[in-house]
Amino acid sequence: MVACLPLLYVVTLTDGESPLPVGAAHIGFAAAMAVPMVWARRRPCAVLAVLLAELVVAVASAQPAERIWPLLPAADLLVCLITATRTRRRGLVAAAATLIVQQAVWHGTLLAQGLRAAAPGFLALSLLLGLGVVVAWTAGTTLRQRREYGQALRAQAELQAVTADRLRIARELHDMVAHSIGVIAIQAGAGARVIDTRPDQARQALGAIEAAGRQTLQGLRHMLGVLREPPAAGEPETWARPGPGSGSGSETRAGSGSGLPAGLADLDRLAATTTAAGLHVDVRRRGTPRELPPAVDRCAFRIVQESLTNVVRHSGARHCQVVLDYAPGELRLDITDDGPGTASTGAGSTGGGYGIAGMRERAVLLDGRLSVGPRPQGGFRVTAALPLPRHAPVGESGRSTHVEAR
Repeated sequence: MVACLPLLYVVTLTDGESPLPVGAAHIGFAAAMAVPMVWARRRPCAVLAVLLAELVVAVASAQPAERIWPLLPAADLLVCLITATRTRRRGLVAAAATLIVQQAVWHGTLLAQGLRAAAPGFLALSLLLGLGVVVAWTAGTTLRQRREYGQALRAQAELQAVTADRLRIARELHDMVAHSIGVIAIQAGAGARVIDTRPDQARQALGAIEAAGRQTLQGLRHMLGVLREPPAAGEPETWARPGPGSGSGSETRAGSGSGLPAGLADLDRLAATTTAAGLHVDVRRRGTPRELPPAVDRCAFRIVQESLTNVVRHSGARHCQVVLDYAPGELRLDITDDGPGTASTGAGSTGGGYGIAGMRERAVLLDGRLSVGPRPQGGFRVTAALPLPRHAPVGESGRSTHVEAR
């Protein structure tokens, strides 16, 4: 309105009339024409209708069109605004109505002044008016499409974030529950077989079941607490996805006493628990031990845990070997068993579960590699390579260690 008001005031002055002092008639006319622009953002369609009506009334009251021309670009701007913020149909209707009214008003004035319809100036003005409306409609359409595209991208990003969170939670629940339930099922079966003949072993089996159940319940409580409570300001998201090649940030490492496995520090306890379920687990560490990023530490533990769970539940093997190789640029995992080695059993069971998919997703999130398959000599093998950052600190001991759970 501020831009349109002085233009209307100036162009309505008669030839030779001085802009000052301000004429009440001129300023009143200009203000009446420009005031509707105040509501242009909230009610663009109504304001456009008022402007077009003003054009018609002004020409009908013997006002020449060249004295009200500022209303023409104002109407074009409203066409752009309507097209950008309203539906496509409303934009087309606004553009068509504006074009028809502008052409009718301008051409009616020129014809009244005696200009022939075939005159070059007549055709040039017609083309200019039409071009202004088309440019306004095109600009509005571009703005609307860009906004819709941005909204679609945001919706897709939100959907991907929700899906990624669902997958992470599903992996955590699977990794946490599957191993414990497998141990509980095996211990329960063993206890039921020896409860009459060997009550001491049955008592031990019940103790193992109780310990596995308590640990799983504690872990589930911790996970539900993390999901219910948002992180405090400045704290990382528990389920934050790592950036490519970052080597950290996949999941926040649980602290001691949280109930969740802290990582490879709990590997010996996992091996002892699995050995108690009837599978002899041999854990070997090679290379130079070093402190691992939390995401790599957690991922490595989950891969080993899922592999042992598959051996316990599907393989029928009696022995399994876990090798941790601290190579210069990566952590290598090698889990092998001596089971029958069929296509659906062993450390890399490819049955109807989600264990292998979860392990592969974890490795891919850290830019790592995972391979699963039977060994030529029998049994199954799971190998994984997880990249390590170059600045990872080296542990005090550089000797190879060998830990055997009995």
